[in-house]
Amino acid sequence: MKKHFLIGLFLLLSVVSFAQNYQAHAVYIYSFIRYVQWPSSSADGDFTIGVVGDSPITEYLQKMADVKKVGSRDIVIKNFTNINGLENCDLVFVSKNYTDNFSVILGKLGRAHTLVITEKDGMGVAGSNINFVQKNGKLAFEINKAAMQRADLKVSSELTRLAILL
Repeated sequence: MKKHFLIGLFLLLSVVSFAQNYQAHAVYIYSFIRYVQWPSSSADGDFTIGVVGDSPITEYLQKMADVKKVGSRDIVIKNFTNINGLENCDLVFVSKNYTDNFSVILGKLGRAHTLVITEKDGMGVAGSNINFVQKNGKLAFEINKAAMQRADLKVSSELTRLAILL
């Protein structure tokens, strides 16, 4: 009986830890938005965040969007199961279960002024602007400077000081 209780407790803590991790991802993403500068031509309408693939982050991004803005722009969260419409997003989060199609996503975005964020080892080198990684058991992030230049996005020095630069 004690063994079943401990297994149940471990599973519950794993689920809570997993959910908190995506809550932290959403907080980081809002900070990224504040410390990345898009070209002035991209400042019209709603600030659109696209989530590619199925990810628990959608819930946390939606909670953020309900109470936060990007300047005077409302934040809109859209889920995508394919790449159609991604080029209309200001930010695209590619879930780790959708990274097999990452080169297709980058091809679709081309030189669009879109901040691409991923969460799987190796995706920063593969062309993601920002990639979440684990470093010493903690959430960290990589910034690919070449990918930022390709998208014509400017990153503040405050953000680059906290990042793993590629």
